[in-house]
Parts: sequence; C-alpha cells; structure tokens
Amino acid sequence: MKKWLSLLLAASLLLMSASGVAEYADEDDEDLLIEDIIEEVVTEKKEILDTDGSSIITITCTGDFTIGGDSRKKKNIFEDELKEQGGDINFTMQNMREYFLEDDMTLVNFEGTLTESTYVPANKRENQFLFSAPPSYVSILSDNGIEAVSLENNHIMDHGQEVYEETQRTLEEAGIVWSNSEHMGIFEVKGIQIAMLSYLCIDRYDQLWDKVPADIAEAKERYPLVIVSFHWGNELDYSPTNNQIRMGRLAVDAGADLVIGHHSHRMNPIEEYNGVYICYSLGNFCFSGNSKPSDMSSFVFQIRFRVKDGVCTSRGFRIIPIRISSRSNRNDFIPTPYTTGSNIDSVLTVLQNNGRKLEYAVKDYPLDWK
Repeated sequence: MKKWLSLLLAASLLLMSASGVAEYADEDDEDLLIEDIIEEVVTEKKEILDTDGSSIITITCTGDFTIGGDSRKKKNIFEDELKEQGGDINFTMQNMREYFLEDDMTLVNFEGTLTESTYVPANKRENQFLFSAPPSYVSILSDNGIEAVSLENNHIMDHGQEVYEETQRTLEEAGIVWSNSEHMGIFEVKGIQIAMLSYLCIDRYDQLWDKVPADIAEAKERYPLVIVSFHWGNELDYSPTNNQIRMGRLAVDAGADLVIGHHSHRMNPIEEYNGVYICYSLGNFCFSGNSKPSDMSSFVFQIRFRVKDGVCTSRGFRIIPIRISSRSNRNDFIPTPYTTGSNIDSVLTVLQNNGRKLEYAVKDYPLDWK
C-alpha cells in the first residue's frame, strides 16, 4: 500500500510540474510519460487487490423482464416492434448491453415463459394474461450479458407446469442460471460462488415466514454471497407494505447479502438495514405486457461486493435511472438510461419521497460509484 501511495504522489508531482517537462520534450513525449506513470499506478493498485486476496464483484439487477406476447391475443405488440426493428431480436438491449457486459453478473426477474405452446388453462379466469415467447428468444439474455434470472412470479405458470419446466431447460441450455423457492441458482465468477433464491410472496406470506429464513441461513453456510429475490407488494404501489418490510428484514437477519423486489411495476425506495440493501421494487425493465404504461420511469440497481476469506461486504451501490422505452410516446421495449437532468431528478425525487416513512431508507441515490 505504501508503494502505491508513493507512486500516486510521484504521479501527482509530475502532473503538477508538467510545464517543466514540456521544456525538454514535445507534447507527445510529455503525454506518454504521464500516461506511463498513471498506467503503472493502476497496475500497482490491481496487484495490491490481487495480493490482498479479495475479489470485487459488480452485480446489476433489474425489475420485470417480459418478452413475447399474450398467446390468446391476435395482436402481438412485441412481434410488431421486432419487425420494425429489422428482425434483430437483440434490439431490446441496445442501450443497456454495455452495462451488462461490463459487470460480473446481471440478474433480472424473468416474468413469462419460453415456449411455442398454445396451452389454454381449463379455468380461463385463472390467468388474465398468458405470456410466452419462442425458446430461441432466450438469446436476448445470453447475447447481452444477462447471466441469471429469478423464476418465481405470477406469470411463470401461465402455460402450466410442463411449460414451466420447458422454460427452465431452455434457460439451462443457454447457460442462464435460474432460481425459485425450491431451486437455488449458483453462479460463479472470479472464483466466488453467488447463491440466489427467489420467492413469490403474493398471498403466500404465511407459508414463507419460517421457510425463507431457514433457506437463506442454509445457503449462507455454504456460499459467501447470497441474493434473495421477492415477487411481492401491490401493483402500481410506489412503497412497500408492512409484510414486505417484515419479510425483507427477516431475509437480512437470516444472512442475505442483497434483497431484490419486483411486481408492483413501479419503482420503490431502498433501505439499508444492518448494512444490507433492500430494493423493494425495481419496477419494470424490458416489459412487453403494455404498449404504454402510465409510468415508464424506472431504475437499474448496481452494487459492488468485496469478498475475502469467505466474508462478503458491500462496497456501495449506484442506480441508473431509465425509461423502459427509447421513445416517450409509446413502449418499444428498449430500456434507455435517462440523460436529461429533469428526468433523472424526477426518478430521484420519487424514490426519496416514498422512502420518508421507512426507518432505514437510504438518504442518497448515487448515480456513480463513490
């Protein structure tokens, strides 16, 4: 560490005396000298991290990810947009791909099925929607740096148990890790195994108060980093219910290192409880269930963990405010980061205002790494 600090000091002194260097070298030589020093400092810093024996893991999480359409409807708004985009199935991720390829793992809530099935439930009232996409569309995940999905929500059974299992196989064949309440997903990166569990809480809390903490505690005994996803809350709500708050904190107390929520189709605030972030709802992400939701703003959550000797600690988070469409007049299923200050400020205001009643609400929503 002392050597790294010495190099930084040397670099600073040289940068401050750049005018002196210029007396004996042309501008290209001067830039080369400074760049060499900075490169040496960066290399030295990397070596320190390596010899320290720790790993820094960057994870990206999004809300509801629904592709394809409702198999009972003649009009398929997703397929219509796909044609307009020239048939490139990866059009949806064109504005987010860079973020997903640069991190170590991306986790989304996959809400739907991958099948060609024309299944119709015996009781049509059970399913308001029947979301499905061709199995080949799994490449939207694998081609764009999305390595893991939570597969426990109110649309995974839209086409029945057989198609649910087909969706699981399709994900596995594409190399995508999936998790639900009975199947722990394991993703390994930089020699670190990340465990993931997912639960559908809607109308099921009484079945989960004991199960969830027990599952998490068991996972934490085996893996240094445990992420828990909950499909919970009320649709169109901007803040969590009492049951969500209780369950989220139970998960942290049991050993979860990160809690991710979705279902409300609206962004909810974040809590930092006992040093662990609880994201109550990441809202929509790539969502083909509606041609123009009344609120198309959302955000993507990114977090960094330091893992050393089996111990995981948070290194902070940032958010990426987005609109779930590249267009403002309709939903084209292309999540797009906001660039104008007014739109970004609007997202931050919604999150902060709706977190005022939360005991452990985060005070700031950084847009970049601190």
